[in-house]
Amino acid sequence: MKLLHIDASALGSHSVSRGLTQSIVAELTRAEPGHSVSYRDLAAESIGHWQPVADANDPSSVLAQALLEEFLAADTIVIGAPMYNFGIPSQLKAWIDRIAVAGKTFQYTANGPEGLAKGKRVIIASSRGGIYSAGPAAGLDFQEPYLRAVFGFLGITDIEFIRAEGVNMSADHKTQAVEAAQAAIGSVVRRKAA
Repeated sequence: MKLLHIDASALGSHSVSRGLTQSIVAELTRAEPGHSVSYRDLAAESIGHWQPVADANDPSSVLAQALLEEFLAADTIVIGAPMYNFGIPSQLKAWIDRIAVAGKTFQYTANGPEGLAKGKRVIIASSRGGIYSAGPAAGLDFQEPYLRAVFGFLGITDIEFIRAEGVNMSADHKTQAVEAAQAAIGSVVRRKAA
């Protein structure tokens, strides 16, 4: 099994989503030994924003091809996706722009678009400063609906979120939110293994 681990938070060791992705990957490799793990830190290794490239030997074209091949080879993708200003980090959007490729991960047909990346599992570690899953701010959540939509468009239906919400509300709330998210990891991993 091939596992692709993606982190996008710019907060380094202070990142909640990075801590969660590390725990998810550790639990997955414990539950199913033999995973080969590839890792991308999108904040540390800037991939830049998508631009059309005419020359296949251009460094950005070579990188785009490598990112696409990593994604296509993976059976499971674990993504750290903090909420930045109600959406995802631009680093993560730049990565998505490299893997959403017509003819490779989706195609247009007479019946509409068809995802070509079927059979993959995506686990997203979502961290949020406030509460956006319910209540008055729920309408401002452009993070999870976008990620569900884009991976669904690529044909992936096995998408799970492990969420730590309200991490900037207070130290106690952050501790509780992270503990609850950590506790959810085992059940998410076991659900697939069963």
